[in-house]
Amino acid sequence: MAAPSYAQLPESAIVAAISAEDRLARDLLRDSTRHPQAVLTFFDVAPGQRVLDLFSGGGYYSELLARVVGEEGSVVVHNNQAYLPYAKQELLERDYATRMDNVELLISEADDLTLAPSSFDRIFFILGFHDMFYQEPGWPRINSERLLAHLFASVKPGGLVAIIDHDAPKGSTVDTAQSLHRLAKEHVMRSMLVAGFEWVGSLAVLENPDDAMLVSAFDQSVKGKTNRYVLKFRRPKI
Repeated sequence: MAAPSYAQLPESAIVAAISAEDRLARDLLRDSTRHPQAVLTFFDVAPGQRVLDLFSGGGYYSELLARVVGEEGSVVVHNNQAYLPYAKQELLERDYATRMDNVELLISEADDLTLAPSSFDRIFFILGFHDMFYQEPGWPRINSERLLAHLFASVKPGGLVAIIDHDAPKGSTVDTAQSLHRLAKEHVMRSMLVAGFEWVGSLAVLENPDDAMLVSAFDQSVKGKTNRYVLKFRRPKI
């Protein structure tokens, strides 16, 4: 099946992507807590772009991105081996091979990534930044500095990086990535600035002041409604 082709106005493409009749039922249920129209608009996703969805998991954003960029664009959908067991059923349902031919699948450990320089207009890093500081048996340790340097080199000058993650209490250490699957916003800000990116702005649509940020992001009391930051970074043009 060919990639969908929508009107060339970005806003129209985003609305059409979200409204598509053949989206998965599980994705439609997530829309109310993920606010995809606000997020995709904030990051200026548009037809014709080439996008990397890093640690894409089951592919909620991968599919929306592919629909927005259309047949003139493309989306590289990345996962590592550790993510695949958790996303297996959802990826089978998504069936990119027959539903979207502008999707390229990439399976690679973070430290083994070899992305072409200045090849992406946008990079989406959704709910995975904290995993650079997470460890469990069989989960390869990630060199966060190397990965961010690689992302800096692979996004075009002026290109944007979208980061969404579960916030943790201000002043907490990166150990919350291990214990709570969360990471305080300040660690993202510091890491991205050190890597050479410039901060462009943030979006409050996923914030939840009722989340005390003291339990795991997977705890049923907060799952799907954690306090999340939405941060926009850019590779400087010069």
